[in-house]
Amino acid sequence: MQFRLCLTSALALATALPASAEMVFNRVASLATPANMAEGEDRSRETSAEIISASEDGMVLVYTDSPLGVVGLVDITDPKAPKPMGNIDVGGEPTTAVFVGSMIFAGVNTSESLANPSGKLVTVDPATKAVVAECDIGGQPDAVARAKDGSFLAIAIENERDEDLNDGALPQMPAGFVVKLPITGGVADCAAMQRIDLTGLADVAGDDPEPEYVDVNPAGEIVVTLQENNHIVVIGADGVVSGHFSAGAVDLTGIDTGRDGKMDFSGAKMGVPREPDAVKWVDADHFVTANEGDWKGGSRGFTIFNRDGSVAYDSGSSLEHAMVAMGHYPDHRNSKGVELESVEVATFDGVPHLFVASERASLVAVYDLTNPAAPVLKQILPSGISPEGMVAIPARNLFATANEVDLRADGLAPAHVMVYARAEGVAAYPTITSAGTDTLIGWAALSGLAADPAEAGKLYAVSDSALSAAPTIYTIDASQAPARITAATVVTRGGETAQKLDLEGITSDGEGGFWLASEGRSDRLIPHALLHVDADGKITKEIPLPEVLLDQEIRFGFEGVTKVGDVLWLAVQREWQDDPAGMVKLLAYDITNASWTAVHYPLDAPGEGAWMGLSEITLSGDHLYLIERDNQNADRAATKKLTRVALADLAPAPLGGPLPVVTKELVRDLIPDLNLHGGYTSEKVEGFAVDAAGIGWLVTDNDGTNDSSGETYFWSIGALN
Repeated sequence: MQFRLCLTSALALATALPASAEMVFNRVASLATPANMAEGEDRSRETSAEIISASEDGMVLVYTDSPLGVVGLVDITDPKAPKPMGNIDVGGEPTTAVFVGSMIFAGVNTSESLANPSGKLVTVDPATKAVVAECDIGGQPDAVARAKDGSFLAIAIENERDEDLNDGALPQMPAGFVVKLPITGGVADCAAMQRIDLTGLADVAGDDPEPEYVDVNPAGEIVVTLQENNHIVVIGADGVVSGHFSAGAVDLTGIDTGRDGKMDFSGAKMGVPREPDAVKWVDADHFVTANEGDWKGGSRGFTIFNRDGSVAYDSGSSLEHAMVAMGHYPDHRNSKGVELESVEVATFDGVPHLFVASERASLVAVYDLTNPAAPVLKQILPSGISPEGMVAIPARNLFATANEVDLRADGLAPAHVMVYARAEGVAAYPTITSAGTDTLIGWAALSGLAADPAEAGKLYAVSDSALSAAPTIYTIDASQAPARITAATVVTRGGETAQKLDLEGITSDGEGGFWLASEGRSDRLIPHALLHVDADGKITKEIPLPEVLLDQEIRFGFEGVTKVGDVLWLAVQREWQDDPAGMVKLLAYDITNASWTAVHYPLDAPGEGAWMGLSEITLSGDHLYLIERDNQNADRAATKKLTRVALADLAPAPLGGPLPVVTKELVRDLIPDLNLHGGYTSEKVEGFAVDAAGIGWLVTDNDGTNDSSGETYFWSIGALN
């Protein structure tokens, strides 16, 4: 039977949201790109959503999908229920597609090799889903931008370098250039194409410009970034270069510079070239760049330039710090930090907005751009894995992102298009943050969750192996919305940061300290461990496992710990060698006599290609509560549930022989909760605790943004009856 909780999912979500209401963006829907494949096609093939734009009426999205060589269409007439409209083959690798009138114009890379680049502009009729015209544009296209009045297209012909040749150093011919192509009556006038030379401008490899991104202002002027050359060029409405300048360099402080399994924001880098990627006009006098970086640079921020090349504003480390506080810092890929790649500018209700996408943190920042010299950060939105493109649709109060990474080959999420609506309300994300603390607290991969035994709303979480060099206990104030991480305590051994830990479980010892469970990974020489720490995180006791357990171990170890009187109960994630199929151990360690016993917990049968396991164990009242889940996400996720076992039914037996099987009871299906945020279903629900007021709390593990969107969901399911 199902044991019901007193709050609905909607009310539970509301406990994690701010109280004040204003106009905000919230994600309302997602569409996985494989859905655009036709019936009978092999949907397991790699697909992507890269650069995205909208039809002039804002009802249809078009995105480029280079792995399939297509552009994909999405009907957003109902933005909360986007519908796949199918893919259109464009005869090569599409890089950007834009609507002009009723037609789609796409830049397509047809290069035989990097040394022999070629490309074309194709005209696509979405009504017939056919390519109706082509222009040879003389090289490999990257970005395509339309004039505001639809009178011409600007195309960046990058002719990108071979990164494996001479360590990727420039120059590598042929040089890139910009194409200006008139559009007349919905038709590209190939004969009137204008080729705009950019050689001799940049200080860095001036004879080999590699234009990356273009944008056109209402006056018909084109701004273009030369990313590898660290240069920006302005082209007048007559197609002649009217100005150019170096994008310059930045001094960065308060950054993490080591890919070392810990977050340390005391580092610095001086004189980092910006190497801008995307660029957008802000107004007639300013444009903004996302400084992703390439072979020498990447300043982790964005810059608003005056048109003469002077800097009106540079974000420095500020946006990265805001993303760190949300748990999205990509320590595993640290040389360019959060790696801002895309920008979008649009005016909603008279207020200019700037959107800045982070490829590595998988977030989009939203700024009020009323004053280009002092943009104001308003929100940071979750955006699938690696947002590559964005489009704003002010007339419909909508915004959309294209998230390029398809990880299904690794059993993870596909690429997605995500849709956001702007309305009066509250921001649904983040649900937990460390913002507002005196010092910047970096965090990620929240795993086990525990409650303070005396103070309602006070919880503790641990980080898992994503931060292997700094195993940490986080203190959480769940009485705020969003919840706040207020302190971080590093676990130590002998005065040094403890090593070879993979913390997955935590419970209070009732005296100010904690018992911790380390999952362990025998294939990485990380032992399964049960530890006691004091209030300062110092390991005071390590409980060895008996040989009868160690002889049967596999990679998947302890996933939670809780204390029942003088007995510690630990959940083992998956079957070990001596377990029957579908049975996992709940281990009991008696602190007083140092003895081990166990029971078997029956898992649900997993779906095809999946496994089933436990990821938490928590005492509340006269029951042990457990999280049972499969290892699937997105549309393959089938089991994410909270169950319970009555203490009265626990009769653990000695190890090495038959174990009694407990009876489990379903408490809550967690998939509806996980789907409230309009994204894809998270795989790892890993923490559950019941606070001193009897309120149940859950948290997901974001894997430190490694092959993950980085999204963490922390929510309440109300009081347990």
